[in-house]
Amino acid sequence: MYAQALSTYARFADYKALVCVFLFGGNDSWNMVVPRSDAEYQAYQLARQNLAVAQASLLPVTPLTPLANGAQLGLHPSMPEIAALFEQDGACAVVANVGPLITSTTLAQYQARSVPLPPQLFSHNDQQDQWHSLRGKAVSNTGWAGRIADALGAQTGPTLPLNVSLSGQTLYQAGASTRPYVIGPDGPVDFLGLDGTDALSVARKAGFESVLRASYGTIHERAFSGVQQRALQSAQTVNAALATVRAPNPAPFATIFPASPLGTQLKTVAEMIATRGALEASRQIFFVATGGFDSHDDQVQDQPGLLANVSACLNAFYRATVEMGVAQSVTAFTQSDFGRTLTSNGDGTDHAWGGVQLAVGGAVRGHDIYGSYPVLRLGATQAADGADEVGGGRFIPTTSSDQYAATLSRWFGVLDADLARVAPSIDNFPKRDLGFMG
Repeated sequence: MYAQALSTYARFADYKALVCVFLFGGNDSWNMVVPRSDAEYQAYQLARQNLAVAQASLLPVTPLTPLANGAQLGLHPSMPEIAALFEQDGACAVVANVGPLITSTTLAQYQARSVPLPPQLFSHNDQQDQWHSLRGKAVSNTGWAGRIADALGAQTGPTLPLNVSLSGQTLYQAGASTRPYVIGPDGPVDFLGLDGTDALSVARKAGFESVLRASYGTIHERAFSGVQQRALQSAQTVNAALATVRAPNPAPFATIFPASPLGTQLKTVAEMIATRGALEASRQIFFVATGGFDSHDDQVQDQPGLLANVSACLNAFYRATVEMGVAQSVTAFTQSDFGRTLTSNGDGTDHAWGGVQLAVGGAVRGHDIYGSYPVLRLGATQAADGADEVGGGRFIPTTSSDQYAATLSRWFGVLDADLARVAPSIDNFPKRDLGFMG
């Protein structure tokens, strides 16, 4: 993929951050963004059966761009913060029926297998990898955030890698020539036994550093030593920077984050953004995640809490960026394994394909919907806007994850010439930019 030289980038004079919020398990987004106009809601209710959200409880949202045939939408009642970000702040956009594709695909093409399709559709691990890597049918050990880092190179700040994960190692941030930095939900974890200020801890740390600086004869020993040195130095640097914005120091924002694992991760991301000057960062990509969205069972009981947590956490994060004066420079966006079936399995929904994602930030062209939301009609298996259903309530995406990624990448600073390196299938689609970023 990188046989040709990447474009030349000047050192960035501004700051931008992307924050990927991954919803592991496959979010049932047809209950997150719901048709609320009568005809469309009746079709939705017929398909969803016991899983349907009550029409009267939906939070009305009115996109600036009207849907086909005047259909209206609402958000799940557990997401009032997202509704306010969409309607009042104009800082939230909905990207509809998006998912992994290699090229635009119709129902007839899907049935005839006349166009290439992403392998292992409806499989958790495979479709997570498709979202992370945009690999199509090819084998790839890099992700699209990692390829952004490869493209931008050293123009993003010398102190830390561009990519930082607060939720473990991920293919999404793996690069060919760059590596991500992995920390815990609260920040870097110090080496056990080396983090004290007593004489024994100080001596132990000095001894460990001396071992790391020793000369080693094999490439494996030298590589291991290098990894340990970078980890030790990075933990010291980041923890020192975070200490300047954590108690007992004045916090950089008054926003209270939810006391959930996702809330903790996003609070740490906000604190790291607050220390961007000390870390000499001009571009950063963060990865955070939360799980529980594999809703084959107990969806009526579990989904309201899951969506409420996502809504409250994204709102808190956005409010913190507003307080810090960087809302225009920070964009959070969701991804998930896949959408889920429109039809109920009796107690939940099953693995599907296209789904709905959210983008939140000051630079987002919000209060609107991008892509084609399947406008349902009674007695029809296809949406009025052309989204095809392949059976079991599974919709073929009408917008590709490559387009989604390319739109975010272009805003982030990736040159048009490098978009095909970041999103390899982008030229198979009519639009490189979906338009939801300013």
